[in-house]
Amino acid sequence: MNHNGIGAGLKETPASTANGYLAILLGLGALAAGVLLAWLTQGRPATALILSGLLLGAGGAMLAGLYMQQPGEGRILTLFGQYRGTDRMAGLRWANPLTLKRRVSLRARNFNAPTLKVNDKRGNPVEISAALVWRVEDTARAVFEVDDYERYVAIQAEAAIRHLAAQFAYDEGEDLAPAEPTLRAGADEVVSALKSELQARFAEAGISVQDAKITHLAYAPEIAQVMLRRQQAEAIISARKKIVQGAVSMVEEALKGLSERSIVELDDERKAAMVSNLLVVLCSDKDTQPIVNTGTLYN
Repeated sequence: MNHNGIGAGLKETPASTANGYLAILLGLGALAAGVLLAWLTQGRPATALILSGLLLGAGGAMLAGLYMQQPGEGRILTLFGQYRGTDRMAGLRWANPLTLKRRVSLRARNFNAPTLKVNDKRGNPVEISAALVWRVEDTARAVFEVDDYERYVAIQAEAAIRHLAAQFAYDEGEDLAPAEPTLRAGADEVVSALKSELQARFAEAGISVQDAKITHLAYAPEIAQVMLRRQQAEAIISARKKIVQGAVSMVEEALKGLSERSIVELDDERKAAMVSNLLVVLCSDKDTQPIVNTGTLYN
């Protein structure tokens, strides 16, 4: 049981309201009739005065129930603490003047989460932030199921981001399963998980998530330099691996070409020397200097 004695299963229902322009005409007509009747029945029985007073009261009540509603807004109507529905119609509207009319924005809103320091799946401290677009979908739940739905969005968004970071590693590594998404590389999977997490948390408050994006992602300052060196080392190892693979293929083709064309006959020792020299030339990250051998391999 929550605010105003309303049950937890509350859902939005349409309110019983009327066109405001018709209410203006009826209200002004009742006021004019009351004034005219009072003027015509001066000195007459009290019944006429009572009728005149009723007309004036009805006209005032009609005008008191008017309110102007902009597009993208809604009004929650409550009467003596009971929810009477939500009016989403734009323009000049009229409702029972005794009802309380609370304005609720139905427009899309942005929330930029502050940069949070959290631990990723490996336990490494990272900084992460996100921006989300949300709107009120069920006005009754937004107002009556939570105390302050805007603050609720802010707190639950931060909790969802923290939980998301703990589900993924920051970047790839040997300890992860093949093709496992990461915070840095698996953008689509991470955003999808974030939206699902947010929607599950916002459902109770009648809030829908329109979009969500990671806006900031970095290692925490205390380990940033170490992780940068690790990434550089991994990049160098990966590049060296590709260079060696390419060099081996080139040496294999060279030996095969020499053998097929009978350019030179090489025994195993000469082949080993040639392979060694070619690999040094192809894999070295510095320019090599040629050495002219005027003798033989055995002299």
